[in-house]
Amino acid sequence: MSWDERTIERQDQKGPSTFFSASLRLCVCAVGISLVFHGVAAAELATHGMVVSEHALASAAGVEILQKGGNAIDAAAATALAVGVTNPTSCGIGGGGFLLAYFPGTQRAVALDYRERAPAAATREMFIRDGKADPALSRSGGLAIAVPGEVAGLTHAVRRYGRLPFATVIAPAVRLARDGFPIGAHLAESIAHNRDVIQTFPALAAVLLHPDGSPRAAGEPLKQPALAHTLENIAEQGPDAFYRGAVAADIVDATRTAGGILTVEDLAQYRPTARTPLRGGYRGHEVLTMPPPSSGGGVLLEILNIIARDDLVALGHNSPTTLHLLVEAMKHAFADRAEVYGDPDFVSVPLPRLLSLRYATAVRDSISTRTTFDRDFYGAAEPSRDAGTSHLSVIDADGNAVAVTTTVNTAFGSMVLAPQSGVILNNEMDDFAAQPGVPNVFGLIGAAANAVAPHKRPLSSMTPTIVLDHNRAMLIAGGSGGPVIITATLQTLLNVVDFDFDVNAAVAASRVHDQWVPEVLAVEPGIDVMTRTALERLGHHVREVPNLAAVQAVRVTAGGYTGAADPRKGGAAQGW
Repeated sequence: MSWDERTIERQDQKGPSTFFSASLRLCVCAVGISLVFHGVAAAELATHGMVVSEHALASAAGVEILQKGGNAIDAAAATALAVGVTNPTSCGIGGGGFLLAYFPGTQRAVALDYRERAPAAATREMFIRDGKADPALSRSGGLAIAVPGEVAGLTHAVRRYGRLPFATVIAPAVRLARDGFPIGAHLAESIAHNRDVIQTFPALAAVLLHPDGSPRAAGEPLKQPALAHTLENIAEQGPDAFYRGAVAADIVDATRTAGGILTVEDLAQYRPTARTPLRGGYRGHEVLTMPPPSSGGGVLLEILNIIARDDLVALGHNSPTTLHLLVEAMKHAFADRAEVYGDPDFVSVPLPRLLSLRYATAVRDSISTRTTFDRDFYGAAEPSRDAGTSHLSVIDADGNAVAVTTTVNTAFGSMVLAPQSGVILNNEMDDFAAQPGVPNVFGLIGAAANAVAPHKRPLSSMTPTIVLDHNRAMLIAGGSGGPVIITATLQTLLNVVDFDFDVNAAVAASRVHDQWVPEVLAVEPGIDVMTRTALERLGHHVREVPNLAAVQAVRVTAGGYTGAADPRKGGAAQGW
């Protein structure tokens, strides 16, 4: 059976979107930044369109497509494909992701789930050895590989919502893979950091290391002819060129050689899924974000609901009181994430309860201004470094807004590269709960709701988000970095909506993160010593970390579109 776009699974007609009410108070006070992680660059301003991604060449690819008459969907797909070529440590066609879009002309929001899913032969016990979870099995090698969704998702998005032929959209990525590009600082750092592991995977080492085993360095040209050929075939034949035939056989052979269970049937049966976007209210704005199997949207909205009655401006930006309140809300929401979130095709996620005003009020009333609490206070879960993932934000001349978060999970995914097709394959099986209460590579624990099952999608923290003001996008944001994606996106949103920061300042400002387990409050260096001391006196276990996620954002103002690429990871905002 050939690929048929009509067979896409649809979930967006099963009921009303989740909506919670929050304070409608508008913040009219502007404050200056007191705590910033990096120097704030001058904002990139444009009136016809804006593309922000973690690589300048990828952002340029998106602008190229806009200039050829494409819309935000076309540009987002082109950018995502180009990032997969230029930053293969983060994402690529061997991975998957989520796309969130808003079309102001029809006031329609779209959420497309092309998350990877477990092979048919996957079992709940597949990572258990001698009664215990073996983390190594889900983090690299063949068993770590889930069915990729990137090609299916992006081709569907362009065909359904774009203006240009997919062959035109994919052309910049083909060119970058074929002709090569200078290795960027982030990719070079990731290659060097992971060199010892890369050396144990010969096909990947042949691309990323020199013959003597030394890592390819920043500025060196990187060409990927096998990947270019695969992308050219997809341009000509559509997704069947990936999910059937020679490329599929190459992927399966590489997976099986590495000890995996993926089959050609798993690839041929993959379809993206249309979901109903989550909708929330905050300070008079509507917040659109991704539903499960992403936990990011629900956790984000739950936190916003908990803090909605607090005047953050009066409390002060990154003050001890503000940060304590945010952290306590984070811990409650992440405890809920661990207990009940999973693939909605397999489990019922109680979002109406979690996102209700009654629930938020009860949680807020339980938060003490004088202390934090032990782990058990926050949830009833069963006993129990940013690399992969990339985000991009796009807006076009008509105000169509797209937020895409895409990933192979950790750096270079499973480390398995299919040699004939040049595809680096994900390690998304690690995002399942291999065993209740046992943490994954990001320190996150889960319960039965996120257990492994055939064809199931693992829980994700990706949080593509669009904030509306009077039915027009005013902020497009999301990030990379595992669970810190959620809290980094949250704090960027607060910096814009509550504190009225310009988008570069909002992205650059110092952040904190607490995910309930482990019991650590991570803070960036820009959080001053007095604030850290105050938080420690409240009982928080404070630890400094150099970077908490990388956010790519677009803000819409009366003057046009401004874009900000996070200085923590590089990248570029480009407009026209």
